[in-house]
Amino acid sequence: MADDPRLATFAALPLLPGDYYLTPEGYMVFTEQYHRRRGFCCGSGCRHCPWRKSEG
Repeated sequence: MADDPRLATFAALPLLPGDYYLTPEGYMVFTEQYHRRRGFCCGSGCRHCPWRKSEG
């Protein structure tokens, strides 16, 4: 999925308030809001991916 042009196009857009939070360890975690705005699953197993929940 790294070569998917949709991912590169979306990555060029600015983050919006509520798109992510920082864990106590300092990691950036994208929220469901971010994933829904992106509109597709990147296949990375993201914590808040709305599409991963329905997978088997």
